[in-house]
Amino acid sequence: MKRKNQRGLTLVELIVAFTIMSLLAAMAVPLARTKVRREKERDLRWALRDLRTAIDKYKDAADAKLIPANKLESDGYPENLEQLAEGVKLNNTPDKKIRFLRRVPKDPMTNSAEWGLRSTRDETTSTSWGGQNVFDVYTKSTEKAPDGTPYSEW
Repeated sequence: MKRKNQRGLTLVELIVAFTIMSLLAAMAVPLARTKVRREKERDLRWALRDLRTAIDKYKDAADAKLIPANKLESDGYPENLEQLAEGVKLNNTPDKKIRFLRRVPKDPMTNSAEWGLRSTRDETTSTSWGGQNVFDVYTKSTEKAPDGTPYSEW
């Protein structure tokens, strides 16, 4: 029996409130995980696009003889990703450099600056880099996308 001046919640009211809060929290956790995964996927797409565009621009500049060719086996592609960010001296202008990236982006899936690299002489599904040049990049993550494709194949 309640007294007129008595305040507070009964045990049953507390249990009901706690149960409702638990259900709401249990529904929110998967949504939060999905949101984080989608953000990482978006960042991965952007990083891969930026890196691949920079590699293509380097190749175009090498083919147009704007920059010196590195080695015969480089096929006009950069030797490493850092070369895209550090810049390459232009032909006939020893004090000018052309940069293709501001910086090498971090891999959002592994949260590291290390990317998987492929050269023109590597197999398309190879996970080891031959070291001749950088023709393509991929994430080193072993996770799979919701559609079942590995992120390393993006």
